Amino acid sequence: MTKNDFRKSCKELLSKSRAQKVAKDYIILQRLLEIIEKEKPKNILLFVPLKTEPNVLKLINTLRKRRGTKVFVPFMMDKSFKPVLYRLPLANKNFGIKEPKFAKPTKREKIDLAIVPTLGFDATFRRVGFGKGMYDRYFETISNDIKIVFVQRELCYASNILTQTHDIRADYIVSS
Repeated sequence: MTKNDFRKSCKELLSKSRAQKVAKDYIILQRLLEIIEKEKPKNILLFVPLKTEPNVLKLINTLRKRRGTKVFVPFMMDKSFKPVLYRLPLANKNFGIKEPKFAKPTKREKIDLAIVPTLGFDATFRRVGFGKGMYDRYFETISNDIKIVFVQRELCYASNILTQTHDIRADYIVSS
């Protein structure tokens, strides 16, 4: 199986699971909160979800209320992104991705924990995403002491190796 074949099969699996997405997202959010309590990050990178991704907006709002915790989301720039503080309103960008409308990248904050959406992962626990490489490009520019959590509504796993060494690897994988 090729990486593109695997990507396609993961998308098909996701398209069939929409009926139970609220219940699955609840389970995912509870598991993410457990990881956050364990790791105690101060700066968290999350994402504004697409329809096929777990809805983490409640988690974002919960974390924003915590004293001493900052929530960042990707702000697309060129072929990668810069983390920006999550703020409303959101605006649509390329690929249907939403991001804070008035956000401006500022000085680089050290991200302690990154919660990254994924279509699937392979035997090396490396990410198979949508094929644009934005997360891979971002993570190659930062230090390696960040904890990375892959999150996916449906477990999509390839038992063989589909990824390359530049694809990011998870410390945790959360699925419903």
